[in-house]
Amino acid sequence: MHGWVPILIMIGLGAGFGAFNIALSYLVGPKKPSPEKLAPYECGMPPVGDARERHPVKFYLVAMIFLLFDIEVAFLYPFAMALRELGWPGFVQIILFFMILTTGYIYVWRKGVLDWGHDEA
Repeated sequence: MHGWVPILIMIGLGAGFGAFNIALSYLVGPKKPSPEKLAPYECGMPPVGDARERHPVKFYLVAMIFLLFDIEVAFLYPFAMALRELGWPGFVQIILFFMILTTGYIYVWRKGVLDWGHDEA
């Protein structure tokens, strides 16, 4: 239990600090609500339309492509750490990996998934 005492003290201090700040803001903070103050804030723009409107499919495609290229970085890190032990075969594997990834990127680019401009009719 002796090793846990500093951790418990830190958790207690953190919870106490949070509770103190919430209580202080409740006691000292302004209490004059108005319709403007109670309105939802959306990035400086007035809210327009229904909150449940559908997103375009391109939004989801770009999100999936971002995840794909983000996971690529997760695979690249172990290769970089073990490159000396892997030698030339490992280097060839990572070059092949990048070639496949670049091919996928070019395919996505050519399909127009990354083009967010207005459609010209």
